[in-house]
Amino acid sequence: MNETHASSQKAEPFSAALAVAAGVDFAELRVGLHGLFWNEYRPQEGACRIWHWRDEQAHCLTPATFSVSSRVYEYGGGSFCLSDDGVVFVNETDQQLYQQALDGSAPHALTHGTCRYGDVQFAHGRVLAVEEDAAQHRLVSIDLSTCQRQVLAEGADFYAAPTLSPNGQRLAWIEWSRPHQPWTSTRLMLAEGHQQGQWNPAHCLAGDLSEESLQQPRFDEHNRLYCLTDRGGFWQPWSESGEGLVPAQSAAADHAPAPWQLGGRTWLPLGEQSYLATWTEAGFGRLGIHAADGSVEDFTGDYSRFRCLALDDAYLYCIAASPVSPSAILRIRRSDKQVRVLAGGVAPLPAEQISRPQTLRYPSGNGEAHGFFYPAMHGEVKPPLVVFVHGGPTSACYPMLDPRIQYWTQRGFAVADLNYRGSTGYGRDYRQALHLKWGEVDVEDACAVVSYLAGQGLIDGEKAFIRGGSAGGYTTLCALAFKDVFRGGASLYGVSDPIALTRSTHKFEGDYLDWLIGDPVRDAERYAARTPLLHAGQIRVPVIFFQGELDAVVVPQQTRDMLKALEDNGIPAKAYYYPQERHGFRKASNQAHALEHEWQFYSELLNQ
Repeated sequence: MNETHASSQKAEPFSAALAVAAGVDFAELRVGLHGLFWNEYRPQEGACRIWHWRDEQAHCLTPATFSVSSRVYEYGGGSFCLSDDGVVFVNETDQQLYQQALDGSAPHALTHGTCRYGDVQFAHGRVLAVEEDAAQHRLVSIDLSTCQRQVLAEGADFYAAPTLSPNGQRLAWIEWSRPHQPWTSTRLMLAEGHQQGQWNPAHCLAGDLSEESLQQPRFDEHNRLYCLTDRGGFWQPWSESGEGLVPAQSAAADHAPAPWQLGGRTWLPLGEQSYLATWTEAGFGRLGIHAADGSVEDFTGDYSRFRCLALDDAYLYCIAASPVSPSAILRIRRSDKQVRVLAGGVAPLPAEQISRPQTLRYPSGNGEAHGFFYPAMHGEVKPPLVVFVHGGPTSACYPMLDPRIQYWTQRGFAVADLNYRGSTGYGRDYRQALHLKWGEVDVEDACAVVSYLAGQGLIDGEKAFIRGGSAGGYTTLCALAFKDVFRGGASLYGVSDPIALTRSTHKFEGDYLDWLIGDPVRDAERYAARTPLLHAGQIRVPVIFFQGELDAVVVPQQTRDMLKALEDNGIPAKAYYYPQERHGFRKASNQAHALEHEWQFYSELLNQ
């Protein structure tokens, strides 16, 4: 088979290496008595490290031998928290909890063994965390002074967001059980009456009578409990009352993305029905403080996506990005909304050379789909098009500077970055549109955008390509197998055999395909009809594959089988395998290699 490994890149004005180098990102942010802390990922290092901002300067706190990243549920999240005198973090290599003081001393382990930890929170001298023991999950607390571990909750399939009230007497969390996913149906749980380390039996506050997705429980300073729920059609803030949850005044919009990762912080209650939140409008993020009377103090400014919110008396803090700037750590003064960039946010190109996102809303099938269009920066009046299909599939793309998109627009390609039906950010109904329809409506939306943009005179509809990673790779392969729209495509660690995926994937997504396609036994014909591997003979255009050898979500054999099927049918196909990569590539050299070779692949097809 045509298997090769990484090679070097040639120098270019805006090379793949430069595009990847600009991909510095931030995973989490916390503020406390000792200053501001964030988790920063640098592609050149292939590692995540905690930085500490204090006295108007930042320094790296994490030693070079550590990387701060959780792998609970494979996607991780919530990998560090602040203690009274330092930080507690999850070390990527062994997935154990470590405590580190702020004086530069070496971290020391709080846990030992084979369990993984994530969604870590600190309160009253203890670390709360989700503990993953093979396929078993529970909530635990660990005393920082004695390292004593206590099980807080177990028995459900999954847990998230352990949250303790300021008085230490109320413990809330989110849990869910198979076959549900955290964006279809969860339960808000509450335990009270903490006495000498013991809790009264927990009871369910919401999610037990009907399907709703609850996330991010929070207590205000008065120990009142709030959360986000989509029972009103969007993920919006609700609060507890004597009659159950009641809605706070909010925009009819999602105030959070799908909780693929733990530790989300897209809203914070401020008491008396006021709160800080980010939400979406036409795919663009907003940031504001909502008052109890429904008024909103807008802090959005020039930015279009916000994550990991925090605040103190003087400032708001967040991870933010805009159409002309990548992810950055922002400090926004509450009194006058003055913005200071503390880290990141450095664009790899001058603003005038950046292709900016235009909102896409176009007809597809019996509905409509969303996304963003990025015009080519030079070249033909009707340029070729690359359709980007995000993973998940219950996820989203955002109108922010992505150097990888700019890599294409700088080379004369237009880009359509799709939020196909099933994506988040447009309410529960839009998200649920993918139920039993994966491989159909997403493919329909990916093809419809080509005809729509061609009809607008914005692209050459005969020169369209499609690419996607993970679930986006599945949509890509389905589009190539079942439609005659694209000149070629790229699958990055993409699904080619859903049935095989059900046998090999991890617990978190173990029932996801049942929701997306159906029961593998009862709906075997539907699976067969939507399995690209079984229909490889219908693909008539070249395909390129990129795959991590350590991928535990979409195992490498999926790519090897699809590649062989295409080669057996005489279809030109290439595959590149990366020995040290998992689901998604972290090393800068590998990211750049994949990007450049994908571009070369499409360029060769255009020149034929």
